Amino acid sequence: MKRIITYGTFDLLHIGHINILRRAKGFGDYLIVAISSDQFNAIKDKQAYYTFEHRKAILEAVRDVDQVIPENSWKQKIEDVQKYNIDTFVMGDDWKSQFDFLNDYCEVVYLSRTVGISTSKIKSDLFKVQND
Repeated sequence: MKRIITYGTFDLLHIGHINILRRAKGFGDYLIVAISSDQFNAIKDKQAYYTFEHRKAILEAVRDVDQVIPENSWKQKIEDVQKYNIDTFVMGDDWKSQFDFLNDYCEVVYLSRTVGISTSKIKSDLFKVQND
């Protein structure tokens, strides 16, 4: 069984998220998604609309996702790769080369993002509509 892992906040689930999850799952048999905990988001000065528990429940309902775990720190990736016997680490190409250090432990793949959609864009568009 080939095991894949990816990381993110996965707030306001959209087609870009679905595309990267589907493509990540295509690299193997079992997809683990590590989502940023509320505490970790606070450290990153990032505010998610949905709580960790809500984001976790939403992702668990996605067909391509086999397991959801919390991401609590930047440094846990090596531990996760080893603990879950990961074969391939997948991230969006906006993180290109940032996780190359994981090549010592597993294959690292950067996937292109879906053009025209992001959580930041959704929030910006909603803020614009609200203020018009």
